[in-house]
Amino acid sequence: MKNVFAPGCALLIYKPHLAKRILEFLNDEYGNVQEHITCCKHEHSLEVSTQIINTCPGCDRRYRELNQGISTISLWELLAKSKNYMFPDYKGQKMSILDACPTRNKERVHEAIRAILNKMNVKIIEPEKTRTKGTCCGDSFYGALPVDEVKELMRKRASEMPHEDVVVYCVSCIKSMHIGGKKGRYLVDLIFNEETVPGVFEPDQWHAQLDEFIKEH
Repeated sequence: MKNVFAPGCALLIYKPHLAKRILEFLNDEYGNVQEHITCCKHEHSLEVSTQIINTCPGCDRRYRELNQGISTISLWELLAKSKNYMFPDYKGQKMSILDACPTRNKERVHEAIRAILNKMNVKIIEPEKTRTKGTCCGDSFYGALPVDEVKELMRKRASEMPHEDVVVYCVSCIKSMHIGGKKGRYLVDLIFNEETVPGVFEPDQWHAQLDEFIKEH
């Protein structure tokens, strides 16, 4: 079975150097893992039986739903089992967690992410609506609702987080938590001990940036 790593458009916009570091880890751990940067919304030329390793929950869902003979696995499932990765120690720092919409029925992903947070000595403060009962950060409604209503949904979901710091594993969730007044802690940043920055966060600007990147990839 051939393995490829699909960092996803959002991570490549956000911090491409971390996508490179993930690829380096995967090659060290599993050998000859190639990078796949064709957007999940476009046709690809991957061989049947290829396994796509991804960080983006949306990419994972689209690859699985749109491609026969292609399997997917999240980076988080691999990291949770790794005996070699040197995780940073957050010394019991408290953080809430926001589960991404596309993983709502993926309990194995929820478990893997929490296992990683435990390895990093993060004390998880779960919100009331979490895991399979989690609700959207608001961003999925972009394009279906007026932007002001989308931002109100973002503020509502952020207000449900019991702690100021909120672990997210979707780049758009970083933006939503920022708009809602919370501090997103992106899991890719956490595993490399980097600060999470909101960057471009206004929904119209962020989605324009995404659309432009997708056109080119």
